[in-house]
Amino acid sequence: MDIVLGLQWGDEGKGKFIDLISENYDITARFNGGSNAGHSIERNGQRITLKMIPSGIFMKNVLNVIGTGTVLDPISFKKEILNLKVFDGTIQPEKNIIISRKAHFVLPTHKLLDVFMEESPEYTTIGTTKNGIAQAYSNKILRQNLRVGDLFSPDFKNRVEQVMEREYRFIARENRELPSLEAITNEFFEAVEFLKQFNITETEIVLNKALSDGKTILGEGSQAAMLDIDHGTYPHVTSSSTTAAGACSGLGISPKKIGEIYGIAKAYCTRVGNGVFPTELFDELGNEIRIKGNEFGSNTGRPRRIGWLDLPALKYAVMINGVTQLVLTKADVLSGLKSVAVCTHYELEDGTIQSVSGILPETAKPILKWMNGWDADFSIIEEPTSLPQELIDFLSFLEEELEIPVTYLSTGPGREQILKMK
Repeated sequence: MDIVLGLQWGDEGKGKFIDLISENYDITARFNGGSNAGHSIERNGQRITLKMIPSGIFMKNVLNVIGTGTVLDPISFKKEILNLKVFDGTIQPEKNIIISRKAHFVLPTHKLLDVFMEESPEYTTIGTTKNGIAQAYSNKILRQNLRVGDLFSPDFKNRVEQVMEREYRFIARENRELPSLEAITNEFFEAVEFLKQFNITETEIVLNKALSDGKTILGEGSQAAMLDIDHGTYPHVTSSSTTAAGACSGLGISPKKIGEIYGIAKAYCTRVGNGVFPTELFDELGNEIRIKGNEFGSNTGRPRRIGWLDLPALKYAVMINGVTQLVLTKADVLSGLKSVAVCTHYELEDGTIQSVSGILPETAKPILKWMNGWDADFSIIEEPTSLPQELIDFLSFLEEELEIPVTYLSTGPGREQILKMK
């Protein structure tokens, strides 16, 4: 199994890359997260954002797996499937999507709790997507949640109602304006009925048998390494494991069966929501990059924070994931700048210098290396030899610092706008 994951704070362009290479695999499999993810894909001049559906869905002969490590919101999933069919009427998702029996449900009251906690001064506000993901994972750890396979149990309806009534009462005590419990409960059960048309099975067995039969699997991560619940910039992180190790646990595949680990990174950094961001730009240049790069959340539409490439954090992400190949995106967005910067080290309050870090102090001062910018019409570049020398120097610098090759370079938002470098 090969793995694709983000190396920064998400939005690196994973969906596009997976859509490009998934035709080389028999299976694509999501191993973490839920409808808080948003992988944008452009096809035939149109864009679609996939939330729960694996990005290999457009390949007719590829099986798409929603793995055990995910949390599934059936209401959001139903809307996504219907939207997908409108986008491309030739796709038959019921035939090439399978869902783990052990994946956990996101209930409507999980979303209400998420909104309440984000807006209440009694809780840490981190800027979530308010999709109820953390609440679903919390109930999973507390052993109070329901799994997708539970929908076949005779007491499923009663168990769901019990949990939702309990959570609804808790929020109602805070005198908040809430939708009708009956309405959101009915919507949930209608979506569950829709879900039953899909193959719900023990995906661990399917995946391991596929590997034994010589088939190939691409593990698809959502969010990114610096948002990992354990290794990211806590508490401003997601609620699941976003690392290569998380792919093994989320899919039930042994680490011994891992091959290539593709890490996706932008030529600069972005972040959505709260959290430390040492290289953040607050000037007009940051806004210019945001607009040119269309840096607005694919799931929420929120403007992304912009900053220079952060090498200490990137080195950390490469290290903990064992990345074997780097895929660099958005270098075209920086085209036209006379110079670009890369943070090579942090200077801490006590004067010490840090070159690799997963804990980013609020007071860390980024030490920037300025490099010559590049200027080119990326829409006509079809070979690596046509790249401007300044960009080639930039890529060589990254390879030397990270000690891994840059094997792909995105040259624009379109599906085909990517160069294989090696």
